[in-house]
Amino acid sequence: MPAALMRPLNISDSMAHIYIFSPSSAVRDKAAFRRGLKRLQAQGHQVEVDEAALSSHMRFAGDDATRIAAITRAAASGANVALISRGGYGLTRILPALPYKQIAKAIDGGTQFVGLSDFTAFNQAVLAKTGRITWQGPALGEDFGCAAEPDDIMQACFDDLLMEQGEGTGWQLPKTEAERRVLVKDAPLWGGNLTVLTSLLGTPYFPQIKGGVLFLEDVGEHPYRLERMLTQLLHAGVLGQQKAVLMGQFTNYKLVPAHDKGFKLNTVVDWLRSQIKAPVLTGLPFGHVETKVLLPVGAKVDLVTEGRDALMVWGHI
Repeated sequence: MPAALMRPLNISDSMAHIYIFSPSSAVRDKAAFRRGLKRLQAQGHQVEVDEAALSSHMRFAGDDATRIAAITRAAASGANVALISRGGYGLTRILPALPYKQIAKAIDGGTQFVGLSDFTAFNQAVLAKTGRITWQGPALGEDFGCAAEPDDIMQACFDDLLMEQGEGTGWQLPKTEAERRVLVKDAPLWGGNLTVLTSLLGTPYFPQIKGGVLFLEDVGEHPYRLERMLTQLLHAGVLGQQKAVLMGQFTNYKLVPAHDKGFKLNTVVDWLRSQIKAPVLTGLPFGHVETKVLLPVGAKVDLVTEGRDALMVWGHI
């Protein structure tokens, strides 16, 4: 099954206004930033770069006020897509000051906010405060500015978003997950980076989702740390209220065989399945990886599996 459901797209017909802004960490890889800009421009898009996109203050892309102002300008840009330059860290500390009314107005006017990693804080806060849909997807430097060509599936999904033709995504499950048929209808999709999501628990920026489809990914976190965060969500009653949990890609961690003694990512997944009734599906093509789909945070989705094929559909948003 393809990792994304897409209609044929003529790139020449997909010219869009894309606004690049930096709400989290400072851009250190300027070469990737420039490559990303050139690639988007070569596709025919009008690319507007926020005045503070390359600002630097300690580890951040400018101080808090600078980044809040950048988000405000992104909301006022009238762009089709407001795309982050990179993730990192910085959004959670400014969530109380985000211009939620302006962001909601921008989304209602057609601006799609897109990002991942630290941007999970933005996605969840906007959902909790406004109920609006934002997107987990690529970042400028990591995905469009990579040394090699951008991943075909990621690019196609992004093009799909620009053409307002996104319908859903599909992927193949491991053989061990082919036995149980899953059917979930009209459930809100939410989630993102597990570390960032867990950091919002107990705050006004954590969506109160019951009967949802929760998707998760992370990078650089040992499986025991992943389990600890999942345990927190479990004990807080979050996981038990979901209709399904989708495990994306968990990458760039190092096991210590002499100490772990067989404890690995599959151990965590098996444990999670023993704790909740909802199905836990793995292999979602999303995370800190080249091949990533775009996922609408807050949209209602249908989820079905047949054998090893998993399909999640949200139709035209």
